[in-house]
Amino acid sequence: SMLNFGYWSSKHADPISAQNNLCMIFADLAELSSAKHVVDVGSGLSAPSKLWRDNFPNIDLYDVNINFKQLSFPGIQKNIEFLNATSTKLPIANESVDRVLALESAQHFKPLNDFILESKRILIKSGLLVIAIPITTEKSSFGKLGVLKFTWSSEHYTLNYLKHLLNAAGFTISEEQFIGSNVYPPLADYYVKNREHLKKLILTKYSQYVEKILFKSLLKMKKTSEEEIIDYVLLKCRL
Repeated sequence: SMLNFGYWSSKHADPISAQNNLCMIFADLAELSSAKHVVDVGSGLSAPSKLWRDNFPNIDLYDVNINFKQLSFPGIQKNIEFLNATSTKLPIANESVDRVLALESAQHFKPLNDFILESKRILIKSGLLVIAIPITTEKSSFGKLGVLKFTWSSEHYTLNYLKHLLNAAGFTISEEQFIGSNVYPPLADYYVKNREHLKKLILTKYSQYVEKILFKSLLKMKKTSEEEIIDYVLLKCRL
């Protein structure tokens, strides 16, 4: 199961390695080596949190997930507290944490602005909000996205729109990294290369139709990435 799209390179050429690589590049951007209290919003099955905890033993993590079933999946974990809550109403005190992370989850938060304002509320003044998110570019239009308008099960935000929300809330973007070319094309290439094997795995749970749509979506993702219609951005934001 995919935790995130992954950051692919010659050294990280399979999904697990690429996904862990993205988690660690994100951790580096978020300066987790100097963090103390870290909130991971939209934490999924908490695999990134476990990786971060193992690499940065000095941090206390708070995993926020609206899905209780996913939240209870990892069982009791050292230095990780699980909070069943929504991204727009965080059960955390004002100015009490030094990092808020949203690794490939913010595109699902509704309304996104409420999450940004909540992040501002709970962060200490020197804190960081760090976001990894798929985006559409200014070149994008509904028509150009093709099959992705149906299979990209989230909002399609442009960077300008995200910047507008962040700036309006009082955040300054201190660093941005565009990594789409290390995300979409190599992921699609991996799928094409290993399709027969992956197809068998998928067909144990889903219909052939689902696999075909997935295949088409990945090809479209590669094409729209190469045409700079979609991208993937990492943002570090300060108050």
